[in-house]
Amino acid sequence: MTSFVDLGLPTSLATVLEQRGITTPTPIQAATLPDALAGRDVLGRGRTGSGKTYGFLLPLVTRLSGGAKAKPGRPRALILAPTRELVGQIEEALAPLAAATGLTSRTVFGGVGQKPQVDAIQRGVDILIACPGRLEDLIGQGHCSLADIAITVLDEADHMADLGFLPAVRRLMGQTPKAGQRLLFSATLDGGIDVLVKRFLNDPVTHQADSAQSPVATMAHHVLHIDREHRLPILLDLASAPGRTVVFTRTKHGAKALARQLNKNGVPAVELHGNLGQNARTRNLAAFHEGKAAALVATDIAARGIHVDDVSLVVHADPPAEHKAYLHRSGRTARAGAEGTVITLMTSDQRNDVRDLTRAAGIKPTTTRIQGSAHPVLVELAPGERSRPGALELTVPQQPRQPKQSSGSGGGGRSARSRRKPSGTAGAGQGGQAGQGGQQRSRQGGGQGSGSGQQRPQGGGQGGRGRSRGRSGGRSGGAPRV
Repeated sequence: MTSFVDLGLPTSLATVLEQRGITTPTPIQAATLPDALAGRDVLGRGRTGSGKTYGFLLPLVTRLSGGAKAKPGRPRALILAPTRELVGQIEEALAPLAAATGLTSRTVFGGVGQKPQVDAIQRGVDILIACPGRLEDLIGQGHCSLADIAITVLDEADHMADLGFLPAVRRLMGQTPKAGQRLLFSATLDGGIDVLVKRFLNDPVTHQADSAQSPVATMAHHVLHIDREHRLPILLDLASAPGRTVVFTRTKHGAKALARQLNKNGVPAVELHGNLGQNARTRNLAAFHEGKAAALVATDIAARGIHVDDVSLVVHADPPAEHKAYLHRSGRTARAGAEGTVITLMTSDQRNDVRDLTRAAGIKPTTTRIQGSAHPVLVELAPGERSRPGALELTVPQQPRQPKQSSGSGGGGRSARSRRKPSGTAGAGQGGQAGQGGQQRSRQGGGQGSGSGQQRPQGGGQGGRGRSRGRSGGRSGGAPRV
C-alpha cells in the first residue's frame, strides 16, 4: 500500500501525521500529492470528508519549509475558504505541521476585531488562512500585501461560487504573482469554477478521486414520510438516541427555534447559523465537540468544513433546496470510513421535491411511511436507549464594564445582535464594543458612526451610516461576509 513517504512527503511530516493516527493517504491525497509537491497547478475534486485539506496542506508546508522568512505585511502563502468555521478547521489541521517546520500562520475572518489579525500580519506570517471579505478589508486599509504569495489555495471553490464570493476571489488572486503555484480543491468542479481555472491556473493537472455522485459505501440513506404534526416528536426521539446528531434546517429562525424546542424537552442542543456572533459559534461548536450537546441544529453554513468525529446521524429536518446541499449536509457523517445514517423527513407535499433531489444526488434511499414517534423504524435507524438529561446551559464569562469606544472594524454589528440574545452570545473585545455602539445608533436613528452614544433627534443623514456600520462593522464593501 502506498505511503505518504512513497508519494514524496518528507519523513518529518509523515511522522507528524502518524502521531495523529493518519498513516495511509486517501484517494484524493494519493492522486494530487505528487503533482502538488512538484509545484504543478492542481485542480482536485473529492467529495466531502475525502481528505482534501491535507491534500493541499502537505505540499504547501513542504514547499514553504526552509524558505526565506516572511516580511512584515507580506505573507508567503494564502489559503482562501468560504466560512469562518472552515478557516478554523484548516488552521487546526495545519498547526502540528507548521510547528514541525517552524512556519507561522494566521486566520483572518470577519465577526471579530481586526487588531489581532493586523498585528500578526505586520509581524510577518508565512501562511494566511482567510475569508475573502475581511482579507479585502485589510488589504484596502494597507495592512496586507499579496505580492510575495508563492502558493495560493482555494478550498471549497464551488461553495465560494454559491455564496457569491467569486468576484472577490478573482480580485484577490489577481494580486498574487502569476508565477506562483495555485491549488484549487472542491467537492464539485462546475459552474463558475471554470472561469477561475482558465484565468489563474497554468496548465493544471486535474484529479478527480471519485464521481460527483459516487455514494459513500458506509452511509445509509433513509426517507421518513411523516405528517407535519409528528415532526417534532420524531426529531426528539432521534436526537435523544446515543451518539452525536446533526440536524439541518433551511432557515436561521428554524435552527434557533428547533434548538430551543430540543432543550425545552430535555435534549441538550446547540444551534449554528449565520446570525450568531463568532464567540457564540465557537462556543456552540466546542460544546458539540466535547459531547456537552447531543445535537447540533444548523443551517447549511455547517454543511462545509465542520468536522466532528463520530457523528452517527444526520437528519434533514427540512429537505435542502438542491442536491449539492444534500451531499454536503450528509457528509457530516460516515467520514474517513466510519459508518453513518442520513435521514430526510418528508411530508406529503414534499414528495416530488425529495424524489428529484435524491435522484440528482445519485442516492436511492429507503422510504418508510410512519405515523408518530412510536414507529419501530426509528429505533432501527438510531438504536439505543433514549436519554433526555436536560437542557444545555452554556455559561458566558462576565466581562468587566468598560467605557464606550469608537466603532471598530470587523463584525461589530454582528456581535451587537448576539449581545441582545437571551443566551448571552456576546461578541468580545473591540468588535463587541463597536457593535454596542452600532446597536444603540440603530435603535435611535442617530449618531455619526462613532460609539459615543450621541444621537440626533431625527433619523437619516449621518445616522444612516451609523446604522450600516452597526450591522457590518464598517466594511468597505466587496464580498459578502460569512
